[in-house]
Amino acid sequence: MKSKSKGYRVERKIRLKMEERGWIVIRSGGSFGKADLVCIKDGKCIFFQVKSTNKEKLYYNGYMEEKLGGFPFFVIVDFGYGDIEVFKPEESLERGKGIPIEDFLNQA
Repeated sequence: MKSKSKGYRVERKIRLKMEERGWIVIRSGGSFGKADLVCIKDGKCIFFQVKSTNKEKLYYNGYMEEKLGGFPFFVIVDFGYGDIEVFKPEESLERGKGIPIEDFLNQA
């Protein structure tokens, strides 16, 4: 599968999970900016960069600040087989070291 279509599929999966919880989600994917998804709810805004890999570790070299325009910025990694984790931006994102997406969304 081409990486763009795989990336879109993962973004869509995250968007649907957020929308189920009442978030407004704006997709700005396709490498046009620092964040793939902008999520807004009840005066809160969260930015997400979405990645996927079938490896145990993802080396990330994108935006490295924890805030973007004063709002939280996170990296979401789909490691496959339903293992989707949320990270603060770091160079090395390892399976099992992030927050499971469902736990993150229940706190958001």
